[in-house]
Amino acid sequence: MATITTKDGTKIFYKDWGKGQPIVFCHGWPLSADAWDNQMLFFGLNGYRVVAHDRRGHGRSDQTWDGNDMDHYADDLSELIEKLDLKNIVLVGHSTGGGEVAHYIGRHGTKRVAKVVLVGAVPPLMLKTEANPEGTPLQAFDGIRAGTAGDRSQFFKDLTMPFYGFNKEGAKVNEGLRDSFWLQGMMGSIKAHYDCIHEFSEVDYTSDLKKIDKPTLIIHGDADQIVPIQASAMKSSRIVKGAQLKVYEGAPHGLAQTEAEKFNADVLDFIKA
Repeated sequence: MATITTKDGTKIFYKDWGKGQPIVFCHGWPLSADAWDNQMLFFGLNGYRVVAHDRRGHGRSDQTWDGNDMDHYADDLSELIEKLDLKNIVLVGHSTGGGEVAHYIGRHGTKRVAKVVLVGAVPPLMLKTEANPEGTPLQAFDGIRAGTAGDRSQFFKDLTMPFYGFNKEGAKVNEGLRDSFWLQGMMGSIKAHYDCIHEFSEVDYTSDLKKIDKPTLIIHGDADQIVPIQASAMKSSRIVKGAQLKVYEGAPHGLAQTEAEKFNADVLDFIKA
């Protein structure tokens, strides 16, 4: 397995396939680089170098007790990019990975970045506050914490239904996709998953978004039950200067899997533009 060792001694697993302009994919919670299988194959076959890592505590990376926070996630991403000497990168972040992409830019700048894609991404802030009334109440995230701590295996299995919109009337349930989500989730550390809930729910990424100075595509489903569009994409698209917003009608949180063909085509068009 390919890994890098970060400055605090954590081994981070990554995939690095193909040749050409690099596209770096950052996955959502509680998944791994495998969440991007469809995109890795598609863009690799279309002449791009595709790179995806397992966030610390997730997938095949080391299961750290401490350091499961966005500062470490962003710095781990930076170390991976530096060690592979990637330049002119297209950064793609889904959900929590969107926060990771934004925070990487907030901490490390855009000197190696060409373009940015945020899909179903958590920025600017998921938590409902007086200043962010469109957000989700803290009790909902406390429920995620309780589910993760109490019966993670069943909680992850149940979570696949709203994650992919399989709980909508008339939806065709893809059991293989549900199994893949569960398997990826159970590979990770319960402590890392528990800690990460705070990072995707209560961290404000507004200042990071303001530092994005590269062409940015924001894709979000208007039926996203995990990261509601009004508190995320609608706001991020106004904060990131010149951002392009694409709303997928009826699409769920995991739209890169459920609408992979459309998503891949839109991202490819954006990269080539």
